[in-house]
Amino acid sequence: MDVEIKTLDNGSAGNITLPDEIFGIQPRADIMARVVHWQLAKRRAGTHKVKGRGEVSGTTKKPYRQKGTGHARQGSLRGPQFRTGGIVHGPVVRDHGYSLPKQIRRLGLISALSQKLSEGKLVVIDQANGASKTSELAAKLKVLGWNSALIVDAVVDENFGRAVRNIHSIDVLPTVGANVYDILNHEVLAITRAAIDGLKERLV
Repeated sequence: MDVEIKTLDNGSAGNITLPDEIFGIQPRADIMARVVHWQLAKRRAGTHKVKGRGEVSGTTKKPYRQKGTGHARQGSLRGPQFRTGGIVHGPVVRDHGYSLPKQIRRLGLISALSQKLSEGKLVVIDQANGASKTSELAAKLKVLGWNSALIVDAVVDENFGRAVRNIHSIDVLPTVGANVYDILNHEVLAITRAAIDGLKERLV
């Protein structure tokens, strides 16, 4: 599929042919949902923790004798029925991540790219550099009409990345960091000419 190459100055820099095996498949919403769930699960810190009855501070002495008091038998003040006792089946430190087949991850990324192109929200730009100040870049993006955009480049230019950093809902990623969640979480997907070559090497 032929797509016009634009510049950040809202000019034209020719055309490019996008491979159908990456940008022209029928998007699979179920696969993209699986990949997004996998990404968000991996991102969870898993540091939530409460103390069980073996971890709370307190004596191990039997509070009172077994029989003859008129109260229910008790063996420890650390039990969950007491105010200072431990928590039963509470959260513990753990890893929420799980494995997902590489073919599913690949198909999810291809589906996200194809969906952006089918919606007309994929833009190919010549290069992502030349703007070292946030105000300068913000003015260019306003002319382009990008309120929420993910810019993917082969290698992120340091000055460009610093300029993007303070613009709300505008992010920049290298080709190796392109992922389903960030693509779907932005309205516009802008890919440089060099990044397309990187995606071909990664996905074909």
